[in-house]
Amino acid sequence: MADIRRTILTEMKKQKSIILPLIPTNSTWFAKTAITTAFLGRLGELELAAGTLGFTFANVTGISILTGLCWAMEPICGQAHGAKNRRLLHRTLLMTVILMLVASLPISFVWFFVDRILLLFGQQRDMALLAKRYVFYLFPDLWATSFLSPLKAYYSSQGITLPTIVSAALAVGFHVPFIVFLSRTKGIGGVALAVGLSDIVEVVALGAYLFFTESWKGADSGGWWEHRASEWLRLLRLSAQCCFSFCLEWWNYEILVLLAGRLPEAQRAVAVLTIVLNFDYLLYGFMISIATCASTRVANELGAGEPRASQTAACVSIFFSAAAGFAGGGLIFAFRGSWGRLFSRDGGVVAGVKRTLPLMAVFEVFSFPLGASGGVVRGTTRPWLGMWSVGGFYLVGLPLAAGLGFGKGYGLCGLLLGFVAGIVTSAGLLGVLVARVDWIGEAGEARKLASEEVGVGGEAGVELIDVC
Repeated sequence: MADIRRTILTEMKKQKSIILPLIPTNSTWFAKTAITTAFLGRLGELELAAGTLGFTFANVTGISILTGLCWAMEPICGQAHGAKNRRLLHRTLLMTVILMLVASLPISFVWFFVDRILLLFGQQRDMALLAKRYVFYLFPDLWATSFLSPLKAYYSSQGITLPTIVSAALAVGFHVPFIVFLSRTKGIGGVALAVGLSDIVEVVALGAYLFFTESWKGADSGGWWEHRASEWLRLLRLSAQCCFSFCLEWWNYEILVLLAGRLPEAQRAVAVLTIVLNFDYLLYGFMISIATCASTRVANELGAGEPRASQTAACVSIFFSAAAGFAGGGLIFAFRGSWGRLFSRDGGVVAGVKRTLPLMAVFEVFSFPLGASGGVVRGTTRPWLGMWSVGGFYLVGLPLAAGLGFGKGYGLCGLLLGFVAGIVTSAGLLGVLVARVDWIGEAGEARKLASEEVGVGGEAGVELIDVC
């Protein structure tokens, strides 16, 4: 019993050293989203609703796809780091950046027709036209994400947090003056442009750090171009699975916003939902930190061939997430009366936020364990298991939300009630899957992934094998 307690405490210390630095990094990104929403709200209710629709469209058709593709880096780089193979780390980073840049081309084409697509889905014309302007000025952020997400994944998989903290702080520091100036000169388009410019600042900071540190390491900085067609095919297969799983999860939020846009008082409903979700986005910085830590620790231990340690890491991560979920839900409930006033002066919007935030508090209690379980699954290089969890959203949550929101006439509260039911179901499904993971088998597969020599460039390399 003493050995078990010591093992758990040791793992908790390891995870604390990863989670605590990640929280300010991820929270600054979502703080940036909250600042953006606040400036949209100051422009007016129409601008807030249109900007939200534009941001939703950009997430559904672009940012979520790129982020999902990047998720493939977590198991590959995490296990490579556990096996101390830097060549696999380097070429995975470069291949992922190239993949995301190529994926940005068709996404850019879709973005040119945002207004027509929104009108096709029944959105109001004035909101759709203004959303097009927002998306047009968001193009720099699309291309910046192709570099930013892989760089963050590269460092987080190794437990390196200082460069991401500094770069995120710089991005927020530049975002405020950018958005103050551009919102006054270009309106809603300037708000979107500020998002892209601040992300470019973060990319430059991380890229500069990577260049100088890798130059300093000398011989250990090789392997960037030592990849073959077979490695590309395997990375594409894993990225496709990650992308599909991530997009299904992320699109739930965006579908909820689109449904709110079909309610009788669409502008107010979308404005209220946007402000409510901003609290979720703020807490999401904590949740994604725990999820990233779970993926990193599980992948590192599996890459080192330690099944028991990886199982302990998974259990500790889920425990942390459950405690954080209750704390987050309590925080939302405590600030239900004052949160809306930070974003809007409209009395109806503020009252709507106060009425719906308690439902979001319940949502957070289950959102944190769901995120941590997803991180555990990603660490095992089997991201397709996460697709089972989204069944709770699509088979239970969204149908129930539509029925309560439109059929029963409960409006936005009905939509959120269905959303809560969906995440409860999803958390239960993924929890069962995590409990049934074969840790010994996963460690064997991960060891092959991170240790198989292929003789590239006169040195031992690692061949990326398909384990999904």
